[in-house]
Amino acid sequence: MVARLIKQSVIWFAIMMGLLFIPAGTLDWPAGWVFLAVFGLTSFVMTRWMLRHNPGLLAERMAPLIQREQKTWDKVLMLVLMLLWCTWFVVMGLDAVRFGWSHVPLWLQMLGVLAILVSMYIIFLTVQANTFAAPVVKIQRERGHSVVSHGPYAVVRHPMYAGALLLIVGTPLLLGSWLGLAMLPLIVALLGTRAVMEERTLARELDGYAAYAARVQYRLIPRVW
Repeated sequence: MVARLIKQSVIWFAIMMGLLFIPAGTLDWPAGWVFLAVFGLTSFVMTRWMLRHNPGLLAERMAPLIQREQKTWDKVLMLVLMLLWCTWFVVMGLDAVRFGWSHVPLWLQMLGVLAILVSMYIIFLTVQANTFAAPVVKIQRERGHSVVSHGPYAVVRHPMYAGALLLIVGTPLLLGSWLGLAMLPLIVALLGTRAVMEERTLARELDGYAAYAARVQYRLIPRVW
């Protein structure tokens, strides 16, 4: 698992470097390096915790984003989200660096760093609480899949998506791209659609989920939605 993890990490870093710096047209982009450092280090901490305390969850999270057991609608949504994710970084590199259309103040870029750190902390709390937090929508019967209602799941039904919201706000702020921030509604709409579809699946196929959803009122943001 460790060898596979190292291989996947190297591939991820190479892909992210390409998505950031090829559109930018230069390696001289401090905000791009800060993003890679912050996201990479927080991901390393989270992965190290899973490796030591929950290797089963780590194996799930290292699995491909398109799987045989995955719901068909989730395969489609995942493909769209991956395409949008790549396009988003390309747009931000073109906007913030190559063409220099956007000019985001330094204090907002620092706020973006803070938003990313908070988002990764929320995601970390989520994987600590939920041993079934796979990246795809499926019922993990072989792992004794059951409803998780403690930790951040006592506040909202989809805390990982809640953390992702802060990530997709903080990233364009840090990278200095107003165009990246303008793409936020589209990304949020896709995440919201996936959250609703996931809940329908869990309510039908996972014992106790419907009662949990009735008990915890909000999906992503307390007192909003």
